[in-house]
Amino acid sequence: MLSWVAVAVGGAIGSMLRYGLGFVLNQPGIPAGTWLANVLGSFVIGLFSIWGKEKGLLPAEMYLLLTTGLLGGFTTFSTFSLEVVTFLSEGQISRGIVYAGSSILLGLCACALGIWVGRQLLT
Repeated sequence: MLSWVAVAVGGAIGSMLRYGLGFVLNQPGIPAGTWLANVLGSFVIGLFSIWGKEKGLLPAEMYLLLTTGLLGGFTTFSTFSLEVVTFLSEGQISRGIVYAGSSILLGLCACALGIWVGRQLLT
């Protein structure tokens, strides 16, 4: 049960941080806050993966709060980045390339489809 609470608390904080960063930095046509959240979140999840998983410096609930919760709320791009880098570092080059490419391509297509469906439902 504590794991669920940790993820929920971290997610709430991460979502508010992402919103605040976008509020301060995003300009029309320049999503600087979103970009910074994605890049910064990818860097920080790399740090936490070493400190928490590899070195065992973070208790399990704290690791969940910081990664799945905080960074998951801040950006899901960080988790995606860690998964791709893990595939590549484990020698699963093809799997990493297919996962990265298909996630980006299908994610963009799904977003475009969602926009189209949303517009169709409103007309």
